[in-house]
Amino acid sequence: MAPTSASRRILGIIDSDSYAKWGASLLAQLGLGWSVELVRVVSRLAASDAQLAFALAGTGFRPDAAPSASLGEIIDRLNAGGHDAVFVSTSGAVAEAVITEITQRVRPRPVIMTGLPGISTPAKYKGLFRRAQADLFVLHSHREIREYRDLAQKRGVPHEFVLATLPFLEHHEPVPEWSGERDSIVFAAQPGVPQTLAERRTLVDRLVQTAVAHPGLRVVIKVRAQAGERQTHRERHPYAELVPQNAPRNLVVEGGSMVSHLARAVGFVTVSSTAAIEAIAAGVPSLVLTDFGVSGELINEVFVGSGLLGPSRDLIAGRFHEVDPRWRSDNYFHPAGENTWQTRLEALAALRDAEPLPHRPAKRRSRGGPLRRAWDRKRAFGSYDHSPLGYAAAAIGYPVLALRHRLVALRDGMAASSAAPAEDEQPVESAEPIRAPAARG
Repeated sequence: MAPTSASRRILGIIDSDSYAKWGASLLAQLGLGWSVELVRVVSRLAASDAQLAFALAGTGFRPDAAPSASLGEIIDRLNAGGHDAVFVSTSGAVAEAVITEITQRVRPRPVIMTGLPGISTPAKYKGLFRRAQADLFVLHSHREIREYRDLAQKRGVPHEFVLATLPFLEHHEPVPEWSGERDSIVFAAQPGVPQTLAERRTLVDRLVQTAVAHPGLRVVIKVRAQAGERQTHRERHPYAELVPQNAPRNLVVEGGSMVSHLARAVGFVTVSSTAAIEAIAAGVPSLVLTDFGVSGELINEVFVGSGLLGPSRDLIAGRFHEVDPRWRSDNYFHPAGENTWQTRLEALAALRDAEPLPHRPAKRRSRGGPLRRAWDRKRAFGSYDHSPLGYAAAAIGYPVLALRHRLVALRDGMAASSAAPAEDEQPVESAEPIRAPAARG
């Protein structure tokens, strides 16, 4: 991937599928002056080989270019010298542990860049808190920059936020696409939204109704992980387990590349997935469901004013929407010339050449002392953390966590038993044919 003549070196540290896709795609945009390396840190959420292959598709990186390594091995690699910067593209708990180890154990330390993939509005303090010691924090829209800058100022976290275009909106190496007729309605599933069993069963019911109403189309529940694979966010109720046995044959659950699915889509639907931005970029008419509300918790507030919000009766009827042009520039579709992340990365690398980078203090002041920190590390790295204190913390923490999960499952089961379809969401026998999106040049 990287040219041997590059004068700068950066190590991209990735873990889960979404962070692997984001990290590799962003680093693929770096110019010829940078040599880019990837490493997959072994952790509780690390992507499987199959997930990694899908995540790296189209980025220019092959899966074998991202070898697995423990946190200690990564620190040793950085101490061996030669890296000007690191890009910590990992889930929050892992990011905090990795950044802390780099700041404490690597001399001279490299520039530390991190950030959040996908839709990151409204701003959440936890994302800042865990990454407080990084030099640069990457976001993807002017709106996100404003929100996170305001939050950082209020909470006393002196981050420098830099703007980047969402990587999948940039043009990289082509991914094999569908060459036939567009024949699918694609639902982008998310592991945690909606969360309850009752809500997810309701959503599957709406997809079943859509498949019945459009027998000539495939209705695809596009999942990010197959059985047993980890994701960035825990999924308690996988869709594959909720599809009824008597569901129409044109309702299918599939994984794979979102790019390939969008290539054959006549319409796209989600509750709040970042894949909606991919669909907009691909010119696929879209729908962001409002059945479960519009809120920061559901990560769909950002779509207010986009023209894409609508109820599931629109889905069943095959009514998908085009995005409002006025919404685009403030939300992910700004001109590439407004991006700042590469310029600031170069500037900090040059500053590091002249003098050691300043120390950035952590924000964590955990109650529970070393045992709590060991628990946080154990949660992040799971069986890959072999510290004695980590095992002690696990002996206490995991039974408590299991009890909490059982109580939540009991609550969801009680809610599901009393759930019933709303009167205005009755099954639709048929619907008008859906027009395929116009061909793009």
